[in-house]
Amino acid sequence: MTVNADRLLEVTVAAAEEKKATRIVALNLKEISLVADYFVICSGNSDVQVQAIANEIRKQAEMIGVRVRGIEGMDSARWVLIDLGDVVVHVFHRDERDYYNLERLWSDAKVVEFA
Repeated sequence: MTVNADRLLEVTVAAAEEKKATRIVALNLKEISLVADYFVICSGNSDVQVQAIANEIRKQAEMIGVRVRGIEGMDSARWVLIDLGDVVVHVFHRDERDYYNLERLWSDAKVVEFA
């Protein structure tokens, strides 16, 4: 079974919410990039929380049959990048998020609203 990008986005955001991620933002990149359909950007308040958020996202993606293509940054837990193909997730330690400011870098992308 193939999971579409919109469903994967929902699962990813729900997994981040489950582990109490803060400042969750989803950016729609469909019209502006070939990298992915969506970026999800969120924050954790500690190294342990950043790792827990990333692990939950990985676990939930695998449960719906999505292969995790790669995870980078788990050891330092300052910026964890999770490549799920159509959805790329950035889990930042709160101290790093403003420094990298991916929302500004991808300001042409539309923010996805959740009901």
